[in-house]
Amino acid sequence: MRIYQPTVLLFATVVSLYISTVSAATSGGSRQLLYSRDNPITVPPYLIFENERLERAYVALQAWKQAMISDPWNLTLNWFGSRVCDYNGVVCSSSIDDPLIKTVSGVDLNHGDIAGHLPEELGLLTDIALFHVNSNRFCGTIPLGFSQLSLLYELDLSNNRFAGKFPSVVIGLPSLKYLDLRYNEFEGGLPESLFEKDLDALFLNSNRFTSKIPVNMGNSPVSVMVLASNRFEGCIPTSFGRMGKTLNEIILMDNGLQSCIPNDMGLLKNVTVLDVSYNWLVGELPESMGQMENLEVLNVERNMLSGVIPEEICALNNLIEFKFGSNYFTGEPLMCRNLESYNNTMNCLKDEKAQRTTMECKVFLSKPVDCNSYKCNPVTPCLSPPPPQILPSAPPPELYPPAPSPSQPPPSRPSPPIYSPPPPLPPCAQQPAVQSPQNSSSPSMN
Repeated sequence: MRIYQPTVLLFATVVSLYISTVSAATSGGSRQLLYSRDNPITVPPYLIFENERLERAYVALQAWKQAMISDPWNLTLNWFGSRVCDYNGVVCSSSIDDPLIKTVSGVDLNHGDIAGHLPEELGLLTDIALFHVNSNRFCGTIPLGFSQLSLLYELDLSNNRFAGKFPSVVIGLPSLKYLDLRYNEFEGGLPESLFEKDLDALFLNSNRFTSKIPVNMGNSPVSVMVLASNRFEGCIPTSFGRMGKTLNEIILMDNGLQSCIPNDMGLLKNVTVLDVSYNWLVGELPESMGQMENLEVLNVERNMLSGVIPEEICALNNLIEFKFGSNYFTGEPLMCRNLESYNNTMNCLKDEKAQRTTMECKVFLSKPVDCNSYKCNPVTPCLSPPPPQILPSAPPPELYPPAPSPSQPPPSRPSPPIYSPPPPLPPCAQQPAVQSPQNSSSPSMN
């Protein structure tokens, strides 16, 4: 029989999955040994595979099955034998480098409620383009063996229990375009290299990420970026405007961002959704936002913004929804009221209902704010109020809200609005044999 197992070796910063083969004469023929720290995977001698790549896929999937401690829906019940392309959740297709060779090109175990971890052996799946495991209970970190997945295009690990620092192994994946890590427990800062990577969609919301958003955020070519419901602080990077050619949706809500809104926001002409609600942003809305000609949804609620709403914003032809409640605005154009969805409550608007008290507005608006004091360079000073010295009647959210447990529903505080394709709900009409699955998930890419 053959015994397989990968060994992860570190050579400086290079991670390689090394397979050491030892041949020894036995009564049953030769055997292969792949050395590592865990129990090796044994390949029975009676199993026949179409090619070596499918045999390696068998090893990877068997190692993964061993690493699962609960599979209430029995999704991996048929994970045995050499016909790995018939395994539930496994997709096979012709190899890119040789159309005559069939390989495992994708894995989809979404909504499985499977508990366990991801083993290093998954690095043997060198032909996969899709790896989707959203809405499970996988924990731990992302194995270094993933560095071998040079064809991986979509990586969806959302709504699990992964933890630790940002998984830097994904930075080195040359083909990766779609990265979804939301609803986990990743923590710490984001590497600047993430925003130099050629991604199309980035979902990092509802984790425990902290510190400032890297200043090179504007270098990212993504069309969708969701950083909501973390613990980011400091400025909205002034490089933001450089994303104008590619960016369609940006959601920064529910963090601790504290600065003025960059004046070059108007460069984001292709953006349809902009949500910076539930932060500590100050100053006025830049008039340049009136140049965001494709904007459909604008949400700046629950900040400390002030001044007069620029008429150019409400005059945008495509604008449908504009929410600016719970700020300190002192004026608004009448045309704003013609929008389909509109909220101006809890501001300092004269002769309007449900506004702040006169005294509260007077205290807050008594001093101007210098945007340069936030050292977000370069920005133009805003003639608008400073952070308040009193608590507003409808305060912004806590800077450090507890991260949601992936086994629970999304946070009780407002979750990031789902403007891009939402996570489909897990099956609930039938009950599993062992226990009920948890809910939530990840979007599909168009």
